[in-house]
Amino acid sequence: MIKLGVMLGYSGKQVQVPIDMIKQAEALGYDSLWTAEAYGSDAITVASWILAQTTKIKVGTCIMQMPARTPAMAAMTAMTLNQLSSHRFIVGLGASGPQVVEGWHGVPYGKPITRTREYIQIMRKIMEREGPVVFDGDMYQLPVKGAGTTGLGKPLKSILHPDPSIPIYTASVTPAGLACAAEVGDGVFPIWMSPERFSVLEPHLNKGFERAGNGKSLQGFDIAPGVAVVLGDDVEACRQPLKEHMALYIGGMGAKGKNFYTTYTTSMGYGEAAEKIQDLYLAGDKAAAAAAVPNELVDEVALIGPESRIRERAQAWIEAGKKGHVGTMMLHIRQPEVLPIMADIFK
Repeated sequence: MIKLGVMLGYSGKQVQVPIDMIKQAEALGYDSLWTAEAYGSDAITVASWILAQTTKIKVGTCIMQMPARTPAMAAMTAMTLNQLSSHRFIVGLGASGPQVVEGWHGVPYGKPITRTREYIQIMRKIMEREGPVVFDGDMYQLPVKGAGTTGLGKPLKSILHPDPSIPIYTASVTPAGLACAAEVGDGVFPIWMSPERFSVLEPHLNKGFERAGNGKSLQGFDIAPGVAVVLGDDVEACRQPLKEHMALYIGGMGAKGKNFYTTYTTSMGYGEAAEKIQDLYLAGDKAAAAAAVPNELVDEVALIGPESRIRERAQAWIEAGKKGHVGTMMLHIRQPEVLPIMADIFK
C-alpha cells in the first residue's frame, strides 16, 4: 500500500509554513510531511516547528545538505527531534550541488557518493550507541587528525539514549547514487519517476542491495519519488508550471555533459528532448526550454487535470505500489482541495 506524503519544499523571501493544510493532511491520515533547504530557510527549523504543532504525522527532510553539517551534528539533530516528537522524525540527506556547497557553505564538494556512505555509517554508529565512535574514512575521521588539530580529540559516545530505528533516506537519480542509497539507506528520493519505468532504477538499486548483503532487498526499502498534483480543467495550463520546473532541472542544473537530470531524463527514454531542453535553457531561452518538455513526460511523472483524469492516471501508481516499486508518493500540492481527493484514491 502506497503511503502519502506532502512535499513542502523551502520558503522564498519569507518563511511560510501552511499549518492549516498540514493539519488537514494529518487529519486525513497522510503519513508524512517533508521540508527542504537550499540557501535560505533551513530544513530542520521548519521540521521542528511542524512537529511541535502536530501529533501523528511524520516529518522528514528532503533534504538536509550533508556538507552543511557534520555527521555527528546530523545524528544529534535526528535523535533529539525523534525523542521530542515521539519517534516521528525521518532523516533525508542529500549531497546538494557544487555551486551551493562551495559557493555558499564554503567547503569542497569532494566525492558525493563517498560522503554519503561515510556520513550514514557514522550516523548509524552514533545512533546505535554501542561504544565511543571511531571512524577512519576518506572524507571523515573521528577523532580527526592532521593540520590544525590539537591531538586532544577523543572518541565519544552519545549521551542520548540509542535509537537505531530512525530511518535515513538519500536523494539521488544517478546510477552510483541509487546504488549507494540501496546499500546504506532505508529509502531514496528520485526527483521524479514514471511508475511504469521501474527498470530505470531497478538494476542500480539491486547492485546496492547486493553490496549490503544480509538479504537486503526492495522489501523494506522505500522508493519515495516527488509527484506533482495539479487539479484543473485546462490540462495544458496544469502542465505549464511543471514544464518550467522540469526545464530548470533538465536544462539548468549543471553544465553541458554534467547534468544528472539530463542524463536521468535520457534514461527514461526522452534523450532527444532532454538535449534540446538543455541547449535552449543554456542559451537563455527558458520559455522555449519549458515548451520543449514533452507532454508525455509530464503526464508520466505527475498527476494533472480534472479529477477524473487524475483518478485514471493514479491507477498506474497504485499498481506500482502493489509491486513494491513505489512506497511513498511525496506529493507537491499547492491546492488544499487536492488533499482529500488523493486520500480517497489511495485509501
